[in-house]
Amino acid sequence: MDNAIIEAIEGFVATPWVYVALFAVAKLDGFFPVVPSETLVVTLGVFAAADGGPNGNPNLFLIIAVAALGAFTGDHISYYIGRKSGTRIYSRLKQGSRTQRAYDQVGEMLKKRGGVVLIIARYIPGGRTAATLTTGATKYPLKYFSRYDAIAALSWAVYSAGIGYIGGTAFEDNPLLGVAVGLGLALTIAVLHEGFRILRARRSRKRKGTAPAAD
Repeated sequence: MDNAIIEAIEGFVATPWVYVALFAVAKLDGFFPVVPSETLVVTLGVFAAADGGPNGNPNLFLIIAVAALGAFTGDHISYYIGRKSGTRIYSRLKQGSRTQRAYDQVGEMLKKRGGVVLIIARYIPGGRTAATLTTGATKYPLKYFSRYDAIAALSWAVYSAGIGYIGGTAFEDNPLLGVAVGLGLALTIAVLHEGFRILRARRSRKRKGTAPAAD
Protein backbone atom coordinates (compact mmCIF):
# COMPACT_ATOMS: atom_id res chain seq x y z
CA MET A 1 0.00 0.00 0.00
CA ASP A 2 2.81 2.42 0.96
CA ASN A 3 4.66 1.63 -2.28
CA ALA A 4 1.53 2.37 -4.33
CA ILE A 5 1.10 5.73 -2.57
CA ILE A 6 4.77 6.62 -3.02
CA GLU A 7 4.70 5.66 -6.70
CA ALA A 8 1.57 7.76 -7.28
CA ILE A 9 3.12 10.80 -5.57
CA GLU A 10 6.45 10.33 -7.35
CA GLY A 11 4.61 10.14 -10.67
CA PHE A 12 3.02 13.53 -10.03
CA VAL A 13 6.03 15.34 -8.54
CA ALA A 14 8.15 14.30 -11.53
CA THR A 15 5.93 16.37 -13.86
CA PRO A 16 6.08 20.15 -14.49
CA TRP A 17 2.53 20.40 -13.16
CA VAL A 18 3.82 20.09 -9.62
CA TYR A 19 5.37 23.57 -9.93
CA VAL A 20 2.07 24.99 -11.18
CA ALA A 21 0.31 23.45 -8.16
CA LEU A 22 3.02 24.74 -5.82
CA PHE A 23 2.76 28.29 -7.15
CA ALA A 24 -1.05 28.22 -6.87
CA VAL A 25 -1.05 26.87 -3.30
CA ALA A 26 1.67 29.27 -2.09
CA LYS A 27 -0.15 32.21 -3.69
CA LEU A 28 -3.54 31.23 -2.27
CA ASP A 29 -2.06 30.79 1.21
CA GLY A 30 -0.99 34.44 1.13
CA PHE A 31 -4.58 35.69 1.42
CA PHE A 32 -6.58 32.52 2.27
CA PRO A 33 -4.72 30.99 5.25
CA VAL A 34 -6.59 27.67 5.44
CA VAL A 35 -4.44 26.40 2.57
CA PRO A 36 -1.35 24.64 4.08
CA SER A 37 1.44 25.73 1.74
CA GLU A 38 4.21 24.67 4.15
CA THR A 39 3.00 21.08 3.94
CA LEU A 40 3.44 21.00 0.17
CA VAL A 41 6.83 22.73 0.21
CA VAL A 42 8.15 20.37 2.91
CA THR A 43 6.78 17.34 1.04
CA LEU A 44 8.43 18.37 -2.23
CA GLY A 45 11.70 18.97 -0.38
CA VAL A 46 11.53 15.37 0.86
CA PHE A 47 11.01 13.99 -2.64
CA ALA A 48 13.80 16.17 -4.02
CA ALA A 49 16.19 14.49 -1.57
CA ALA A 50 14.77 11.03 -2.25
CA ASP A 51 15.40 11.46 -6.00
CA GLY A 52 19.11 11.90 -5.60
CA GLY A 53 19.80 15.40 -4.35
CA PRO A 54 19.00 19.06 -4.98
CA ASN A 55 19.12 18.62 -8.78
CA GLY A 56 16.73 15.68 -8.70
CA ASN A 57 13.13 15.67 -9.86
CA PRO A 58 11.54 17.73 -8.38
CA ASN A 59 14.42 20.17 -8.32
CA LEU A 60 15.09 21.69 -4.88
CA PHE A 61 16.12 25.08 -6.28
CA LEU A 62 13.01 25.28 -8.47
CA ILE A 63 10.85 24.36 -5.46
CA ILE A 64 12.36 27.26 -3.50
CA ALA A 65 12.04 29.73 -6.40
CA VAL A 66 8.43 28.81 -7.26
CA ALA A 67 7.30 28.70 -3.60
CA ALA A 68 8.90 32.11 -2.95
CA LEU A 69 7.32 33.63 -6.07
CA GLY A 70 3.90 32.22 -5.16
CA ALA A 71 4.17 33.51 -1.59
CA PHE A 72 5.32 36.94 -2.79
CA THR A 73 2.38 37.16 -5.20
CA GLY A 74 -0.17 36.02 -2.60
CA ASP A 75 1.16 38.46 -0.01
CA HIS A 76 0.75 41.33 -2.46
CA ILE A 77 -2.83 40.30 -3.18
CA SER A 78 -3.45 40.35 0.58
CA TYR A 79 -1.76 43.77 0.82
CA TYR A 80 -4.05 45.21 -1.85
CA ILE A 81 -7.12 43.66 -0.22
CA GLY A 82 -6.09 45.38 3.02
CA ARG A 83 -5.48 48.63 1.19
CA LYS A 84 -8.95 48.59 -0.35
CA SER A 85 -11.04 46.86 2.31
CA GLY A 86 -8.94 46.58 5.49
CA THR A 87 -11.13 48.83 7.63
CA ARG A 88 -14.30 46.96 6.64
CA ILE A 89 -12.71 43.55 7.24
CA TYR A 90 -11.50 44.60 10.70
CA SER A 91 -14.93 45.93 11.68
CA ARG A 92 -16.44 42.50 11.00
CA LEU A 93 -14.06 40.65 13.32
CA LYS A 94 -15.57 39.29 16.53
CA GLN A 95 -14.64 41.46 19.52
CA GLY A 96 -11.98 39.77 21.67
CA SER A 97 -11.47 36.93 19.18
CA ARG A 98 -8.07 35.43 18.50
CA THR A 99 -8.15 36.86 14.96
CA GLN A 100 -8.86 40.37 16.23
CA ARG A 101 -6.04 40.11 18.79
CA ALA A 102 -3.69 38.98 16.01
CA TYR A 103 -4.59 42.02 13.91
CA ASP A 104 -4.16 44.35 16.90
CA GLN A 105 -0.78 42.86 17.78
CA VAL A 106 0.44 43.10 14.19
CA GLY A 107 -0.70 46.73 14.01
CA GLU A 108 1.26 47.60 17.16
CA MET A 109 4.34 45.74 15.93
CA LEU A 110 4.21 47.50 12.57
CA LYS A 111 4.30 50.86 14.36
CA LYS A 112 7.33 49.82 16.41
CA ARG A 113 9.35 47.63 14.04
CA GLY A 114 8.03 48.33 10.56
CA GLY A 115 8.67 45.82 7.81
CA VAL A 116 10.68 43.42 9.98
CA VAL A 117 7.28 42.21 11.23
CA LEU A 118 6.52 40.94 7.72
CA ILE A 119 9.54 38.65 7.84
CA ILE A 120 8.63 37.28 11.28
CA ALA A 121 4.91 36.90 10.46
CA ARG A 122 5.65 34.88 7.28
CA TYR A 123 6.56 31.95 9.56
CA ILE A 124 3.27 32.09 11.48
CA PRO A 125 0.28 30.50 9.67
CA GLY A 126 -2.56 33.02 9.85
CA GLY A 127 -0.19 35.66 11.20
CA ARG A 128 1.20 36.29 7.73
CA THR A 129 -2.26 37.15 6.40
CA ALA A 130 -2.95 39.42 9.37
CA ALA A 131 0.39 41.15 8.76
CA THR A 132 -0.10 41.73 5.04
CA LEU A 133 -3.73 42.84 5.38
CA THR A 134 -2.85 45.20 8.24
CA THR A 135 0.14 46.55 6.32
CA GLY A 136 -2.12 47.39 3.40
CA ALA A 137 -4.86 48.83 5.63
CA THR A 138 -2.37 51.15 7.35
CA LYS A 139 -1.13 52.37 3.92
CA TYR A 140 2.41 51.13 4.57
CA PRO A 141 4.46 52.22 1.49
CA LEU A 142 4.38 49.56 -1.24
CA LYS A 143 8.09 49.84 -2.09
CA TYR A 144 9.06 49.02 1.50
CA PHE A 145 6.44 46.29 1.73
CA SER A 146 7.77 44.63 -1.45
CA ARG A 147 11.35 44.84 -0.21
CA TYR A 148 10.66 43.18 3.13
CA ASP A 149 8.19 40.71 1.65
CA ALA A 150 10.75 39.51 -0.88
CA ILE A 151 13.11 38.66 1.99
CA ALA A 152 10.27 37.02 3.92
CA ALA A 153 9.04 34.90 0.99
CA LEU A 154 12.51 33.70 -0.03
CA SER A 155 13.68 32.88 3.50
CA TRP A 156 10.40 31.04 4.20
CA ALA A 157 10.76 28.98 1.00
CA VAL A 158 14.37 28.08 1.83
CA TYR A 159 13.39 27.12 5.39
CA SER A 160 10.38 24.98 4.39
CA ALA A 161 12.08 23.20 1.49
CA GLY A 162 15.25 22.77 3.58
CA ILE A 163 13.36 21.12 6.43
CA GLY A 164 11.81 18.68 3.94
CA TYR A 165 15.16 18.04 2.29
CA ILE A 166 16.75 17.18 5.64
CA GLY A 167 13.94 14.72 6.37
CA GLY A 168 14.21 13.22 2.87
CA THR A 169 17.99 12.81 3.11
CA ALA A 170 17.67 10.98 6.43
CA PHE A 171 14.97 8.64 5.11
CA GLU A 172 15.76 8.15 1.42
CA ASP A 173 14.29 4.63 1.41
CA ASN A 174 11.02 5.75 2.98
CA PRO A 175 9.87 9.12 1.61
CA LEU A 176 6.57 9.01 3.54
CA LEU A 177 8.49 8.74 6.81
CA GLY A 178 10.68 11.60 5.58
CA VAL A 179 7.57 13.70 5.00
CA ALA A 180 6.34 12.91 8.53
CA VAL A 181 9.73 13.80 10.04
CA GLY A 182 10.00 17.00 7.96
CA LEU A 183 6.54 18.17 8.97
CA GLY A 184 7.30 17.23 12.58
CA LEU A 185 10.47 19.34 12.53
CA ALA A 186 8.61 22.30 11.04
CA LEU A 187 5.81 21.98 13.61
CA THR A 188 8.28 21.66 16.50
CA ILE A 189 10.16 24.78 15.43
CA ALA A 190 6.88 26.69 15.02
CA VAL A 191 5.68 25.60 18.49
CA LEU A 192 9.01 26.55 20.10
CA HIS A 193 8.95 29.93 18.37
CA GLU A 194 5.40 30.60 19.54
CA GLY A 195 6.26 29.44 23.08
CA PHE A 196 9.24 31.81 23.29
CA ARG A 197 7.12 34.64 21.90
CA ILE A 198 4.40 34.11 24.52
CA LEU A 199 6.98 33.84 27.31
CA ARG A 200 8.66 37.09 26.22
CA ALA A 201 5.29 38.85 26.03
CA ARG A 202 4.40 37.72 29.57
CA ARG A 203 7.75 38.86 30.94
CA SER A 204 7.35 42.20 29.21
CA ARG A 205 3.91 42.68 30.75
CA LYS A 206 5.28 41.75 34.20
CA ARG A 207 8.10 44.26 33.89
CA LYS A 208 5.64 46.98 32.91
CA GLY A 209 3.37 46.02 35.79
CA THR A 210 6.15 46.17 38.37
CA ALA A 211 7.93 49.26 37.02
CA PRO A 212 7.99 52.12 39.54
CA ALA A 213 5.63 54.98 38.79
CA ALA A 214 7.21 58.21 37.58
CA ASP A 215 7.22 61.15 40.03
